Amino acid sequence: LTLAVVFGLLNNPYAGLIVFIAIPAIFVLGLLLIPLGMWLQARTLRRDPNAVAEWSVVDFRKPTVRRAALFITALTALNLVLLLLGGYGTLRWMESPSFCGQVCHTPMHPQFTAWQTNAHSRVTCTECHIGEGARALVHYKLLGVRQLYHDITNQIPRRIPGVTDMRPATEICGTCHSADRGFPDRIRVIREFADDESNSETTTILQMHLGGPGQPTRTGRAIHWHADPRINIEYVATDADRQTIPYVKVSDDRGQVREYMTEGTTPEQLTRGEHRTMDCIDCHNVVAHRISPTPEGAVDEAIAAGRISRALPFIRREAVRLLKEEHAEQEAGPRAVDEGLRAFYTSQGQTVESAHLEQAVDTLQSLYGTNVFPTMKVTWGVYPDNVGHITSTGCFRCHDGGHIAKDGTSISADCEYCHRQIEAPATP
Repeated sequence: LTLAVVFGLLNNPYAGLIVFIAIPAIFVLGLLLIPLGMWLQARTLRRDPNAVAEWSVVDFRKPTVRRAALFITALTALNLVLLLLGGYGTLRWMESPSFCGQVCHTPMHPQFTAWQTNAHSRVTCTECHIGEGARALVHYKLLGVRQLYHDITNQIPRRIPGVTDMRPATEICGTCHSADRGFPDRIRVIREFADDESNSETTTILQMHLGGPGQPTRTGRAIHWHADPRINIEYVATDADRQTIPYVKVSDDRGQVREYMTEGTTPEQLTRGEHRTMDCIDCHNVVAHRISPTPEGAVDEAIAAGRISRALPFIRREAVRLLKEEHAEQEAGPRAVDEGLRAFYTSQGQTVESAHLEQAVDTLQSLYGTNVFPTMKVTWGVYPDNVGHITSTGCFRCHDGGHIAKDGTSISADCEYCHRQIEAPATP
């Protein structure tokens, strides 16, 4: 069976439960029967020394005895090899995305589904959620035991919490991404569509000041300044999603320290809150398995990418309406999208191109299936996306003008700290 897994003959994720968990468990149980039998025999002898016959004499002068001893020794060596293979296979299998997302199907279904269509789909779950080192392995495997208990006893939190127990980004993201790298300004084009019949488009063009220690921007201000290794930013969050940050401490390589605090913050809040050093994950918190913050944004992206045709009258309005409908089961959503969109155009007496309608239905069903999971109470916006500040507090958690230092200075709330808007006419 192990060879079958190695050569890809068993692709079912549940095959690992049999090959690497169930069968080795039975195998080890069989081996444990040996010391159990020895203990039972010793107990019997203590009670009645005459109950068991004398030990037989092992005479290695006899060829049959030598062959039996060699056979038992060979089997013992084979047992050790099998146990090592089983142990290694168990470890590897339990670190695979199929185990995380398909064996633990119900709790991890949203994350696994979103991960498959993400730019990080080539990165395994454990590379980010465990990382390297024996200490991390032990820590997160013990967490996994607790999660397994919650799964068995149906005490799974609904929804699964976000990135609240991740290792520092330098240990996880830093294996591929370097905080020492600088970036030039980049142009970001945001296309949004109205709910009118022609699905009118509005375009916003932003010049993003990414920057970094290796690439200072023209103004000296940049987004990736927060990740500069020469800067240390500490903060206190008072909620589980780290959306409320009343205290920020900034230290630089020159030894200068400045503390910022919002009005009304109490010492008790600071004591009970989560104390954390800022890193990449504080902004890029949903980068590996993103649930779209809003159906409006998801539909706008689909129209902009050509996955939904603007030739369909009121398609933006109707698409958002259908995606916002609540259903008790996930299977009901795509069905309602199909029926609802077709019923709308039938009721309007409008003739639309069949190919455009079919494409729109397929796209909306895909959007629903990758963003809405009623069983786990996961839907649009349940996971705040901290890149930006349109759909969640994001940057304004600190850059709100309300974090004041003792000398009266505040954390900047200037929009052009991170970007500059380039005016562009609306597209008809």
